[in-house]
Formats: sequence, structure tokens, C-alpha cells
Amino acid sequence: MSDIYEFNGAAGSGWSQPPPMFEGAEKTIPISLRRSKLPEWPRASEPELVRHYTWLSQRNFGIDTGFYPLGSCTMKHNPRVNERIVNLPGIDRIHPLQPEHQIQGLLAIFFEMQEMLEICAGMDQVTLQPVAGAQGEFAAIRCIQEYHRDIGEGHRDKVIVPDSAHGTNPASAAMCGYEVIEIPSGSDGRLDLDALGAAVGDDTAAMMVTNPNTLGIFEPEIAQAAEIVHAAGGQMYYDGANFNAILGKTDPGRMGFDAVHYNLHKTFSQPHGGGGPGSGPIGVKSHLAAYLPAPVADREETEGGGIVGNGFRYFWRTPEKSIGKVQQWHGNAGAVIRSWAFYRRYGRELEKMSEHAVLNANYLRHRIMQGAEGVHAMPLDGAPADVVKHEFTLSMTPLKDAVGVSGKDVAKRLLDYGYMSPTLYFPMIVPECLMIEPTETESKEVLDKFAKDFLTILAEDPEIVTTAPHDTKVRRVDEVLAARSLVLRHPLTD
Repeated sequence: MSDIYEFNGAAGSGWSQPPPMFEGAEKTIPISLRRSKLPEWPRASEPELVRHYTWLSQRNFGIDTGFYPLGSCTMKHNPRVNERIVNLPGIDRIHPLQPEHQIQGLLAIFFEMQEMLEICAGMDQVTLQPVAGAQGEFAAIRCIQEYHRDIGEGHRDKVIVPDSAHGTNPASAAMCGYEVIEIPSGSDGRLDLDALGAAVGDDTAAMMVTNPNTLGIFEPEIAQAAEIVHAAGGQMYYDGANFNAILGKTDPGRMGFDAVHYNLHKTFSQPHGGGGPGSGPIGVKSHLAAYLPAPVADREETEGGGIVGNGFRYFWRTPEKSIGKVQQWHGNAGAVIRSWAFYRRYGRELEKMSEHAVLNANYLRHRIMQGAEGVHAMPLDGAPADVVKHEFTLSMTPLKDAVGVSGKDVAKRLLDYGYMSPTLYFPMIVPECLMIEPTETESKEVLDKFAKDFLTILAEDPEIVTTAPHDTKVRRVDEVLAARSLVLRHPLTD
């Protein structure tokens, strides 16, 4: 099928705009906003339009079409029961500005989700307002910034991040006006406490770190790191991207963190990818609670059982010293409800999710390393690398040096085998890096087949691998040219 903008269909077919609601309606539109000519929209009947979008879907890859081992950004099965729940009457068509007494059920769900996130992360208060993990990072750092200003320590202008940090960490700190101080990892891929001790001072505002780190390794000295930062007067921020590796086993609060963001679109099964929709709630210890972005869901006891029958009336509350809103409404309600349904389904068994995620990662890692030639398992050689958490990294450097096959080549060849590529060239401290995260929702059979196919690719003729993919709808493109010559608008919209 051709480009939909070149497809005109049968004469007179397609959908038309309804007539104006009242005579002269078009005159209410400012002249500067009126079209000088009719838009060149495609003209297509319903069957033709359905075929177009079906054709488009066949050119995409998603978690519903195959294994998607995207390290750091957990791509796992999204239970369909969550979709049924989010589409229930009273949930799917609520307007953000509806009066509180009309949305008591939704508010009860928000409040319960806040409480669950508080408990599982060892925090004292949560807001569900941020609609992305990076937005949650920004909001948490802003809370820390206002806290320092409030106690007369507004001079603190530096945020410390390890060199293995997610790129959004330094970006969020910089957006808040902080200077970012990067510290190197140790030879084992973990935090270097000596480097941290040398970096902190009376100008330290916070340290941003995730645990396990981006190599999939747990930081056993995280409590000592928190002590170093706190002794200097700084705050500890936990990037929740890897929270699915520890849920139910430990929590950021026990590790000494003061603030955390959660990725509902990762840990708690909200569909992820394509730019959203996401959800990045933040949780904080009590000394930061007054600064949380507004609103938060709250409740008070009532007589007569309350509207939802549990003895409470629910309402929106603005924290006393709130940094304000970070987006226009109350949070991504659809993401919150899907994640709430996931949590209600598993309850106290949520820790099995972490157990299976860690088991799958270690199993797949060992399956690959048992038969691999030309790859290094990371962390660096000589480190205790026999156990990882939910993800692991491989370096293709030996393969590239031996036969000229890079990590990118292997990633593109995986497309021919029906897999989405793992995360490529991140973290940057691992040369020719592939970061793989199988998640807890994949079966042993899927992992065995992936390991077999991965090893097959490593042994293939380098010419086949370096020119891959061969079987996809779009072959290998000139990425440098694409980056330098971006096409951001369709010609007909110019």
C-alpha cells in the first residue's frame, strides 16, 4: 500500500467534517487562524483506512510481536485485564475538572496507589502527578532545591552522579540550575566511595543514583554512600528505573534515600514505548513532603460510610510549600489505574516479580556466556561478575577486534531473527555495549531460543552481520545522514 497522503481512494469516499454548529460559526475564528485553502487530507473509506493502519502496524515491532529485551527500560507483557479495568464506566470518561464528590472512586484508587508506593519504597509521602520518569526526577530535585533554600542553605549548587547514571539524571539536575559532578565507578563497576568522599562538600545539594546500577549490579555500600552525602548536608535521590530488581526484598528508604521516582510504565506494567504514556510518581521522606508538586490525594473520616463505602471522603490536597504543578492535571490516570490493577492482582506476592526478573537475567546471561566467543560479560574483567540483578551488559569489543563485527551490527542482525535489539552503547562506560533485560514475564523457552540465536549470530559470516538487517521492511539506513537531514514535517503540511 502506498503512502496514505498519496492515496485518494474512490471518488466521494471518506469522512467529512460535520457542518458548523451554528450559522456564521466560521466568522468567530480569527482571520490569522483561518485556512486559505482546504487541507490536503487523504480521502479514504473505512476499509481503506483500516488497511492503511494495519499495514503500518506490520512495519513496527512491539512487545506483542516478540521478545523485547530492552535493558534499563523494562519492556514486558502488559496484562490485558488491566485494559478491561481502565475502561470500566466511571473510570474511562472522567474529566480532570470534575468535582471531587463525583470522582470518589478514582480518588480512592489514587490514594491507595500512593500508600502502596510509600510502603514498597520506604517513603513517607507520594504524589502521582509527574507523567514521566524524567519529569519525576526533575520534580524530586526541585523539592530538594526548595528544601535547601527553606533551611537557609540555598548556596548548595552541585549534584553528584556516577558515570554509569542514566542520562536523564544529569539533565534533570542541570534543568534545575545545578552543576553536575560526575564521579568514576570502581573497577568492579560499583560506586567508588573514595571518589564520592572527595567530591562532596558544603556545596553538595544531592547525589542521584540507582541501585542496582545500570550494569545490573547491586551497590552493597549504598548505606555508606548515603552517610557520606548526608554528613556533608546533601540529600540522596533514588532513580527508580531499576526498582523492579529489588521490590519486596529491600527499599530505597532503608538504603538512606530521601527521594525516589517510580516508573509505573516499567515496574508496574503500564504499557511503555513510543514516547508514552508514562507515569513517574515521586516519593519523599517526611522532611521533603511539604514541597511535593500538587495535588496529592488525601482523605478524612466521615460518618455514614463515605461515598465509596469505606468510611472516608477523598479530596485533592496541595502541600504547604508545594513547588506547584509539573503538568496540568492530577497525573496520568490511565497509567495509575493499570498499575494499581497490577499491584492489586499480586499484592504481597509482588516480590516474586523481582525474584523472577533476577532469575531470568542470570539464567540468560549464563546461557550466553557458556557458549559465547568474542564477547565479554561486564562488569570489568576481574570483578565478581557471577551474579547480576535484573539486567546485564555484554561488550562486543573482542568480536569487533577479531572480525570487525560491532555491537550495532549484532543488534541489527537480531532484527532478522525476530527480536527487538537490546539497549545499545549504554552505559557508555562499557565499550561496544549491549544491555539486556529479559524481565520476569518471559518463559524459559523464549530465553533459550534467544540465547541460541544470539550465539548463532556471533558465529555467522561477518559480511552477513555487518550488512544486517536483511528481512525487515526497512533495511540498514545511513544513520549519520538521517541525523543530519531530519525530516520533521510531511511535505503537504508545509
